[in-house]
Amino acid sequence: MHLNKYIDHTLLKPTATIQEIQTLCFEALEHHFYAVCVNGCYVKTAKSILNKSDVKIAAVIGFPLGAMSTAAKIAEAEFCIADGADEIDMVINIGWLKSGDYKRIEEEISAIKNAIGNTVLKVIIETCYLSEEEKRASCLAAMNAKADFVKTSTGFGTGGATPEDIKLMKEAVGDKLKIKASGGIKDKKTALNYINMGVSRLGTSSGIALLTSK
Repeated sequence: MHLNKYIDHTLLKPTATIQEIQTLCFEALEHHFYAVCVNGCYVKTAKSILNKSDVKIAAVIGFPLGAMSTAAKIAEAEFCIADGADEIDMVINIGWLKSGDYKRIEEEISAIKNAIGNTVLKVIIETCYLSEEEKRASCLAAMNAKADFVKTSTGFGTGGATPEDIKLMKEAVGDKLKIKASGGIKDKKTALNYINMGVSRLGTSSGIALLTSK
C-alpha cells in the first residue's frame, strides 16, 4: 500500500502565497502524491508545474462556507476546470441542510455535477456542524446526485475527520461513493486507520509528515 497515492497535498489558507503554492506542487511531484488541493485562483499556477505529471489538481468551490448561490458555485467550478482542474471539492449549503431542505441540497449537487460532467466531484459535508441524521442525509443527497466522493471537512470548521464520522459515512454510501477524510490528519497512524476503514483519499497539509513519521 502506497500511502502517498491516497494524499491530496493541500494548501487552502487565505495567506497562501504564489511561492507557497509552487512549493506545494514541487513537493507533490517529489513525493508522488495523488493530487494537490488549492483554491481556484491558483489552479493555473499548479497546472504550469504539474502539466506533464501524474499529479492531479483538485480545486475547492463554495469554500469554506458553502453559502453562495448555486450559479456562483457552477461558475467557479467551470472556471477551475478551464484553468486545468481535474477534480472539484464543493462545500454543501450547510444552512439549507440545517433547515431540513435536503431536496435543495441534492438539486445543487446534481446541478454542479451536470455542469462538470466527467470531472470528479467531492462533496464536503462539514461533519462538525451536523447531526447523525444530517450526515446521513448529506451522503444520500450526494449519492442521488451522482457525485463521486463524500468528504468530511473543509479544515476551517470547528473540527475535522473522526473515526466515528468515517464509519457513519461508510455505512451510508457503501461502495457507491468514495470517501475523503480531511481535517486534522497529522500522523501516519491516523491516516492508515482511515484507509483501513475504507477511505480512498486523505486531504492534509501534513502529507510529507505522514510519509516520514512512524
